Amino acid sequence: MSDNNGSLNWFRHAAPYINDLRGRTLVIGLPGDALAHANFRNLVHDLALLASLGVRLAVVHGARAQINRALSEQGIKSRFLDGNRITDRDSLEVIKAAVGRLRFNIEAAFSQGLPDSPMARSALKVISGNFVTARPSGVLEGVDLRWTGTVRRMEVNTLEQALHQGALVLLSPLGTSLTGELFNLNYLDLAAEAARVLRAEKLVLFRAPAQLVVDGEVVHELSLVQAEQVAARVHSDTLQCAIRACNAGTARIHLLSYCQNGALIQELFRREGAGTMIYRDSYEVVRRARITDVGGILGLIRPLEKQGVLVRRSREKLEAEIAHFTLVEVDGTPVACAALYPIKDNSNFTGAAEIACVAIHPAFRGGGRGAKLMRHLERQARAVNIRELYVLTTQTEHWFIEQGFVQADVGALPASRKSLYNLQRNSRILCKRL
Repeated sequence: MSDNNGSLNWFRHAAPYINDLRGRTLVIGLPGDALAHANFRNLVHDLALLASLGVRLAVVHGARAQINRALSEQGIKSRFLDGNRITDRDSLEVIKAAVGRLRFNIEAAFSQGLPDSPMARSALKVISGNFVTARPSGVLEGVDLRWTGTVRRMEVNTLEQALHQGALVLLSPLGTSLTGELFNLNYLDLAAEAARVLRAEKLVLFRAPAQLVVDGEVVHELSLVQAEQVAARVHSDTLQCAIRACNAGTARIHLLSYCQNGALIQELFRREGAGTMIYRDSYEVVRRARITDVGGILGLIRPLEKQGVLVRRSREKLEAEIAHFTLVEVDGTPVACAALYPIKDNSNFTGAAEIACVAIHPAFRGGGRGAKLMRHLERQARAVNIRELYVLTTQTEHWFIEQGFVQADVGALPASRKSLYNLQRNSRILCKRL
């Protein structure tokens, strides 16, 4: 029963994300290795699920692994310059055959509407074609890349029409030129350009590892500036593509593992996600609470009230005191809150304030958000000439000590706050001078 309740609660919590993505465009970048992996079948099912929820999908696939194998079988050596394949005439013929086979295999995978599978009664249609006009990459560092090309133009109106009709658009790493020639394209460049011209809500890039790891630490999200700093130290083609896409205007780029079953669904429909997100705008904000935030704050503090960590507050009291609250918000959802109450004696300002009602959603603990929230409250306090902060806590004393608070006794409290001290609750008192 508990597992069923967990699944039910997960589905309920996914509803806001489903509503946000309905009618939006996602561009999915799949390397050739992903298409050969055992988890590809599950990924196809997840993409079909997204389409059934009204998400517009454009899938861009790579083929490097398959092309390398096909060239090797033909006795043709693969040659690269700075990661770009040098495509001669013989290589091009092999590439055309390898990419063509992949395209048909992908279309077949999305057509398996077996009664006992997640694709049952799926009406998902796949549309592919000559949507990409290419131009030659030319000569780089004195080397002619021959029939290796870059994207010159995409048939945006045709693509939009297909997406509007509910079809999945499939883009292969080949493009035709104005002279009728065919060019081999880098699928990551193609995916970034597709996200730009289609004004995609998100670009999802699959790779073998899950999250980025920097200096031994797993990274769940990076701003564009942070991503550029990491890219100077960590080599990753997908990260470089994410940065290019971000700079070109795509707001969210997600790096996910094609080896992990359900990674796409978890990343899109759960707050904690499954990969690393690179974002160009304010994904996470700290702001003053509004009356419309009362429900979200109650959702954060009620579990802690039941555990005895926080003193219970009624909705009415919270509404009356909402001006004292500050929130940390992730993608529009409150994930942490705290209140700053100036302390007065006989209506006179004492220069002190109490920090109360500090709550962080369990899924977002350990990410430094609590410390960020405290720094924000300290700036608020200094702005109104508050020089002493007090905290009364029963179970989180050490966390506040880590934030620079020191132990104090009841006698240290301003007189008005001392008279309200609950001896029965026996809270620890901590103080921080600003």
